[in-house]
Amino acid sequence: MGRMQLVELIEQAVAGLGYELVDFETSPRARLLRVFIDRLPEKGKVDIDDCTTVSNHLSRLFVVENVDYDRLEVSSPGLDRPLKKAADWLRFAGHDVQIKLRVPIGNQRNFAGSIVGMRGDAATIVVEGEEREFPLEGIEKARLVPKF
Repeated sequence: MGRMQLVELIEQAVAGLGYELVDFETSPRARLLRVFIDRLPEKGKVDIDDCTTVSNHLSRLFVVENVDYDRLEVSSPGLDRPLKKAADWLRFAGHDVQIKLRVPIGNQRNFAGSIVGMRGDAATIVVEGEEREFPLEGIEKARLVPKF
């Protein structure tokens, strides 16, 4: 099973349980599968019971689907949650974010600011008082900046 098929399988299973797949990582040769889940917006934070529920479900599913792996880890995305989809940018409007671009603008690849939302397929962020748009396909990494 290819990586994309595996991601789809996990995404469907997680969604079926009422969660959202935030991120998926594998170790070399896919011996470790790391799944990051979140509750749907307005449903609170992920706790250990949520992770156990999803882990048990995925373990059974992987047996049925003959997914070969050694270890499965299911956890919450943490306070510095990665932003992957357009829906994430809308959901976390008003939050602070750090992004790293695939290709620099001028000589800068890293930007930080406050999320405004989406315009078309570009994330809109206030950077140093100025609203700027960054096309999602040009963003290599984006993470929320936790407030303490």
